[in-house]
Amino acid sequence: MKRVILTSSSGVGLAHADRADMVVPFIFRFVSGPLPTSHHLEQYLTGGYVRGDPEVRWSDLVGRLPQTGLAHKETGLIWFCETYGVDLIELWFDPEPNSQLQLIWILDYLRSHPSITDRLRLRRVNFDLRGADGTELRDRMVRELEVADCDFEIANMAWEAYRAPTPELCFGLLGRDFPRLPFLKPAMEQLLAELPSPITGLGTTEARLLDLIARGHNRTKELFQPDGPLQTRVFDQWELGPLLEGLGSGPMPVITGLDPKLATLAPHDARGRNAAFRRSRLSLTEFGEAVLEGREDFRRQNPIRRWWGGTLLTNERLWRWDRQNHSLVAP
Repeated sequence: MKRVILTSSSGVGLAHADRADMVVPFIFRFVSGPLPTSHHLEQYLTGGYVRGDPEVRWSDLVGRLPQTGLAHKETGLIWFCETYGVDLIELWFDPEPNSQLQLIWILDYLRSHPSITDRLRLRRVNFDLRGADGTELRDRMVRELEVADCDFEIANMAWEAYRAPTPELCFGLLGRDFPRLPFLKPAMEQLLAELPSPITGLGTTEARLLDLIARGHNRTKELFQPDGPLQTRVFDQWELGPLLEGLGSGPMPVITGLDPKLATLAPHDARGRNAAFRRSRLSLTEFGEAVLEGREDFRRQNPIRRWWGGTLLTNERLWRWDRQNHSLVAP
């Protein structure tokens, strides 16, 4: 039986777990920055290349296969599965928010390909794929479900809600139950919690960063570690840097001590920026202490540029999240 696993970047270790003939990790980060266009996502899965577009395609992340060699290169994912007789396509996406966004995206895409929908199986991964070792990935029992029509409908609804220009539709999802996709609603709530608070103007991860810095965790190496004290479920280490820069710039910064060279380095200079972050020694400003205590509002003194789905929210049209009452506050 030929088996293919589709997973997020958290599940790359499945490639060495002997659970499938091919493991395809998706690399998109949907939780920060602008969303890829529908055309871009389509090109990623169909294997086509756009002039001037350097992005990789799904097949670029899959090496030579024992049975088919490099036949999957520059082909569409669906075409490959149909042509080479793939019997099962398993979806392995753990509870972290970006993985759940990838799950609803790929389900929404696959719903329009009825020739393979009966081959789909949903694995209910209730643990952190990234933190699992090879033995656990190989031997752990993970519940398997057939993908039903209602799963496609929920995925379509949730994906369209996340792509909407405001977070209202995602907030509406919190009032519904999705027993077959149990990690979707918690993921949406974690994403909404990254909207600025109506009291402090900070999202959950930003507030957590300030709290840790105030308690003496002043080195970014410690803050950025996946298993470090921050323990963010939303952003990865490459997305935490821009968050810190946003807190340390503007008319009234809440932190100080970032290496000044960061202001001159290009966004794509990963090595240089990583070194600059490691040189940084962070502390709270007086204004930062007041914000952390809820006596000041970061948003009132600084410009806010926050991505929600595919929309850039600014001070003038900034939706906020009341964490105490679990409610959405309109601009």
